Amino acid sequence: MISKILPGSLRKYLEMSKRQRKHEMQMTLWYMPLFYILMSIFFVIATLLLDITFQIEQFTFEFFRINADITRMLVSTLIGGILTLSAFTLNSLLVVLTTFSGQFSPRMLLNFVADRRTQHALGLFNGNFVYVLLVFLFIGNTEHEFFVAVPIVTIFLAFTSSVTFIYFINHATTWMQVHNITNTMKTSSEQMINQTLRKDLERYRTEEPGNLMEEEQTQTKPIKAIKSGYIQLVDYRNMIEKAKEDNIIIQFHAKVGDYILKGNTLLSYWGPGNEKIEEDEYCQMINIDYKQTELQDIQMGMHKLAEIAIKSLGNDDPKTATNTIHQMAELMLTVEDYITFTPYLMDNEKQVRLILLSESFESYIYRGFGYIRHYARDNHLIITELVDSIAKVAESIDRSKHQMLWEFASSTIDHIETKIIYELDKTFLLEALERLSRITGNQLDYYALYRKFYPID
Repeated sequence: MISKILPGSLRKYLEMSKRQRKHEMQMTLWYMPLFYILMSIFFVIATLLLDITFQIEQFTFEFFRINADITRMLVSTLIGGILTLSAFTLNSLLVVLTTFSGQFSPRMLLNFVADRRTQHALGLFNGNFVYVLLVFLFIGNTEHEFFVAVPIVTIFLAFTSSVTFIYFINHATTWMQVHNITNTMKTSSEQMINQTLRKDLERYRTEEPGNLMEEEQTQTKPIKAIKSGYIQLVDYRNMIEKAKEDNIIIQFHAKVGDYILKGNTLLSYWGPGNEKIEEDEYCQMINIDYKQTELQDIQMGMHKLAEIAIKSLGNDDPKTATNTIHQMAELMLTVEDYITFTPYLMDNEKQVRLILLSESFESYIYRGFGYIRHYARDNHLIITELVDSIAKVAESIDRSKHQMLWEFASSTIDHIETKIIYELDKTFLLEALERLSRITGNQLDYYALYRKFYPID
């Protein structure tokens, strides 16, 4: 009932799952300032009670007693001071956001906004300003002669505002440094893999499909998407439990991060219990909305990291592109360590209940390095760094992934125009490729590529 009278901007939070609501609130600027404002109201009530109701000046040294007129002047002065610091902070924030959007990626804005240090700094300024404003309102007409708690707390809050201002400027300039930006993107993706994908998927995965109820597949029924948008979140645990209860197997026709239109086939199901299925219950376990999120979409994080490299190439900044490639290589190790590339999810009785779209390590290589490779084109320095990073990845992961890495690198080299490459660029590029060929066991294929650059007359 209450949700119906709320505006749409607030009602959407009530309609979200707990996990998605937490993520969305962390991505907004008003969440943490609202908390600090509520805390400041509590401090206003506490300090006024101490000074006016309990009259604590009777129990303190005379040194701490401040005349009422001086207290009013102090509070009124600090209102303007704190407001000025808040204005400078907001201006700095806008500069940072504009720089991120133009120089790196507009999709990175939310990462800076969601940073806890950013939100705490803005919350402190807003909370301190509300405190001095409300205190000034209540002590303006009081006949109380001396104050202790109000001036002490006000001076303390002014001090924290000045320190926070310096801290925020340092935080913004530090965050904008290239190595910190790329590391933040990589760390965010790793946390999502470790905390989200492992909890949601890995404990249910199985490489052996077992009984897929083939005799029932002739009675397969589709479930259509009820709205258009990006698939943001899937409640795999409840869907597996529900499929077990209904004794069916569900197959996905789209994955998290895909855009789907209303009426497209989203799922299909078959099994002994397919005649009594409430399809709407399964649709409600899949969040579809107008934007992509990183909650379960590792490739979204890779896209954001790749965009930094692409933007830097356009801005003639090879060092940033190189740093991004290194972070992407490290992210590949996390993908290989924590993701099992099997589409089958089983229940606690070892019966497969969900079949996802098949993914391979090769698709992550393409998502991570493919876009960078495309935009690097004839930038042989970046291509050399890309091949060298792939060689380092190959040296650190399981041999079963080696051929995928070699094929990606060799196809990259195969499209280089050999007539316009400098001799030293050619030398370093072939050195990186030769190292990769030794690690992956493709020396013969390497010599074929070598002859492309140094043909036999």
